[in-house]
Order: sequence, then C-alpha cells, then structure tokens
Amino acid sequence: GGHLTIGDCDSDSGKVEIFFADDGPGIPPGSKKRIFERFYRVDPARARETGGTGLGLSIVKHIVQAHGGEVRVESELNQCSKFFFTLAKATVSDVTEL
Repeated sequence: GGHLTIGDCDSDSGKVEIFFADDGPGIPPGSKKRIFERFYRVDPARARETGGTGLGLSIVKHIVQAHGGEVRVESELNQCSKFFFTLAKATVSDVTEL
C-alpha cells in the first residue's frame, strides 16, 4: 500500500543520478552505514520467510560500482528513504547499433 517515486537529477558533471524514494518507516541512523552490506537487515527479527535475504542492496551496490558509479541513501527514522545511484553519461561513441 506504499508509494515509490523514481526520478533523475541530471547534472553537468558528465554523470546522471537516479533516485528511488519510498514512504516507508525510514532507516535508523546506525543502520544507514550497513544497509548495503550482504545479508544485513534493519530488523533482525525478520525471517527469510517474511522478507528477503538481505542481498538486494548489496547486489545493486556491486553492479553500480562495477560500472564506475556510486550508491547512497538518505533516510530518517519514521520518514521516507531515498536511494540514489550515479553513473557516467553515455556518449554517442558509447552507443552501438544492435
């Protein structure tokens, strides 16, 4: 029943930044540093049967970094979370015909 907003923050630096914002419960300050670690869950009481393995954000981080980008999160407890990833813009010479 929540909402997800997706957008971009284009800049003149030769990079593009994409964000995903939700209206969930937010992330506690101590967890923000660990949120991209493999198998980390903000709520350790959650079992795999009820909510994932804690691998999704780690996989995202490694894919983005493999392409020379960065990931980050902005969040406050009891407020929304906003996840960002930044990648270099493609140039005309980067694009090939299929």
